[in-house]
Amino acid sequence: MSEIKPGEKEVVRSTSSQILIELSGAAIFGALSTILSVFTAPYLPRVPGMPIAILDPVSFIWITCFLIFGVRSGLLCSFIGMVTLMLADLANAPWGPLMKFAATISLIIVPILLLKLYKKEEGIRKSQVIKVPKKYIIHGTLGTGLRILVTLVLNIILALTVYAPFIAFVNLEFLGHPEITGLTAVMIGFPLINAWQSVFDLAIPYLIVYGTKIDERFEIW
Repeated sequence: MSEIKPGEKEVVRSTSSQILIELSGAAIFGALSTILSVFTAPYLPRVPGMPIAILDPVSFIWITCFLIFGVRSGLLCSFIGMVTLMLADLANAPWGPLMKFAATISLIIVPILLLKLYKKEEGIRKSQVIKVPKKYIIHGTLGTGLRILVTLVLNIILALTVYAPFIAFVNLEFLGHPEITGLTAVMIGFPLINAWQSVFDLAIPYLIVYGTKIDERFEIW
């Protein structure tokens, strides 16, 4: 919490103001993620042999929203982003945006749950608990584990249903093993890619929000 200087008064937001700020943040960042995706998606480098980008900046926006505006805003932003991405790319919807939503929510929901386990201290905001590097790493590691599990299950389901005609073309070329194909490639490759992406999905928003001290300027949650 920022120190109150002589002559200054502490301003306490009303519940309605707090909700309005959270909703505004979710709407703005959700729309921003869609705009960013529309302009960058065609140019994102893809993993050889896998129908997935090496890095996708959409999650950067959603997790940044969560770190700045809080739990409700982060969840709503991700949902808004998913829906608008589906509408922006009807040809490939809904699977791409849905997978991105599942992957990102996994990273957000773990710290949300763990925050409930911490004893609330007077004057300590929840965002400052997450800010502690050790806790952030623990949350991120557990969230990445959940992400890998959730996305693996979803990818297997899609591989056996919607994308069954194309699954034979998926391989582990990026690992130097193009001879490994099909469902085996999915079960090995996608967890590795999701783990790789999680590092950047968590690190970049952390540097943006806490490295620049945006959280201290706004003190939203």
